[in-house]
Amino acid sequence: MRHGKKHNHLGRKTAHRKAMLANMACSLIEHKRINTTVAKAKALRVFVEPLITKSKSDTTHNRRVVFSHLRNKYAVTELFREVSVKVADRPGGYVRIIKLGNRQGDNAPMAMVELVDYNELYDPKGNKAKKSTRRSRRGSKKKEETTTAQVEETTTEEKTEE
Repeated sequence: MRHGKKHNHLGRKTAHRKAMLANMACSLIEHKRINTTVAKAKALRVFVEPLITKSKSDTTHNRRVVFSHLRNKYAVTELFREVSVKVADRPGGYVRIIKLGNRQGDNAPMAMVELVDYNELYDPKGNKAKKSTRRSRRGSKKKEETTTAQVEETTTEEKTEE
């Protein structure tokens, strides 16, 4: 039974798990993208998203709370200086988990964890760049006919003016 099991223990003692999640969160904040196993990625998302929410309001209390979790002052300054500015208008969901397949050595399911607002491939506003689509030849002939008709009209107008 799973009574009272609120989070994944990841096969580690409490101190080891907290240290590992703090290190992974610092790496995520510093590099904006890390590769890890799927179970650790899900645990990291639960760990780091409340910290990013706290970083939106830059107060001494929030800095101390975040520092007590991360234990790295460079990661805390990066979080409050750069990351919080980018995610200021986002109401949650700061981390994206993309599954990558299985690891070669032990066949563990791997995932890439990234901060959503730092991915340049996706537009932050949700506007995708327009791709040029292939048109049928019929459509290009219609355009040619209209352009030739316009050219003929202009040439006939020029001749009537002379």
